[in-house]
Amino acid sequence: MKKVLLVAAFFLTAAVTYAGGYRVSLQGQKALAMGHTGVAVVNSSESLFFNPAGLVYLENKLSISAGVSGVFSNVAYQNEETGAFARTDSPVGTPLYFYASYQATDWMAFGIGVYTPYGSTVEYEDDWAGSHLVNNIDLQAIYIQPTVSFKLSEYFSVGGGPIYVTGSVNFNRNLNRTLTDLDGNRSEVTIDASGVSNWGWSVGAMFSPTDRLRIGANYRSEIILEAEGGDADFENIPNSPLTPFADTQIDASLPLPAELSVGLSYEFCDKWLFAFDYNRAFWDVYDSLDIDFADPNIPDSFNPRNYKNASTYRFGLQYEATKMFTLRAGYYFDESPVQEGFFAPETPRNDSNGYTAGLTFNVGERFQIDASFLYLHFKEVDASYEGYTENGEVVPFEGKYKSNAFIPGLGVTYRM
Repeated sequence: MKKVLLVAAFFLTAAVTYAGGYRVSLQGQKALAMGHTGVAVVNSSESLFFNPAGLVYLENKLSISAGVSGVFSNVAYQNEETGAFARTDSPVGTPLYFYASYQATDWMAFGIGVYTPYGSTVEYEDDWAGSHLVNNIDLQAIYIQPTVSFKLSEYFSVGGGPIYVTGSVNFNRNLNRTLTDLDGNRSEVTIDASGVSNWGWSVGAMFSPTDRLRIGANYRSEIILEAEGGDADFENIPNSPLTPFADTQIDASLPLPAELSVGLSYEFCDKWLFAFDYNRAFWDVYDSLDIDFADPNIPDSFNPRNYKNASTYRFGLQYEATKMFTLRAGYYFDESPVQEGFFAPETPRNDSNGYTAGLTFNVGERFQIDASFLYLHFKEVDASYEGYTENGEVVPFEGKYKSNAFIPGLGVTYRM
């Protein structure tokens, strides 16, 4: 009985690991069109996310930016030895953002931002080959960031503020590879946790030695979300002393890693702007995850993930084509934090290449329409997850994964 319970407890952790294993880089249409660069770019209140020190350099008294992206993602799994095949059927994700900044004086600006850097939906067909690991997962995390920016001199500024995070997760999987009730329905569990929240902070600096060159840095703190009183609901459980599963509650900690970004931007030939960002995400905070089950019949679980720190390299280009249109394009390479032997299908992420493009349409002096498009291609990987055990033996889940995403985005900017 203890082995059966341990298997169930171990894989309930996938419900909360998704937040640490997937980062959504869609925090501004202007920036996204330029490879999601922005730590040394000043063109709208999007700077509140990328580098709050840039807000004080905005030319307008008031700047408001808002937008949404549509995430059309696809994951295909195949095990050539067994012939198993699966493809995700995921609803369209819609990460969004809203930023507003106000120039109080020549040397101080205020702002507030709401954005969703973590959040996605993955759905596999029920009872697929990896259903003992995950059937579906839905994650949402919303960041709220008030900000202040100070110009300390003609060439140097700083900015930052606290971050409040609130989120939720819903996750479903089968208990193991074979367990069913008397009618043949696979035994499964659904985890639901909402109202999970905590505080963090962000700080940035910007140096502008010339009118054409800017250098920036921004740090966003690690945030640990404490999920307390989440619900664990069991279904299709056979009536047996070996399977005493009953609905209960869970407590767990959800790590969102710290990030450091540095970069530069340079204007040339009057109408061109080049930008480069380097981002380091400190995923090593995601070493393991403890799950505390309120039901004393279910032992607490220790779940290793062993993530590593990972880097992202971003390049962007902007061209002022006319007074009405500004064109942008970019590229970035994003390293995966997942290490060998820990590739789980609820976060089928490998190294990826992102190709971006977009434009701004100036409707008038105050109103702009911003559009972007991102094609995200994950490197094909033949990988395994070696954390699953039955009867005390490791049972690897192996296969090839192909992943990509098409992400169009639309936003508006208002200035006065």
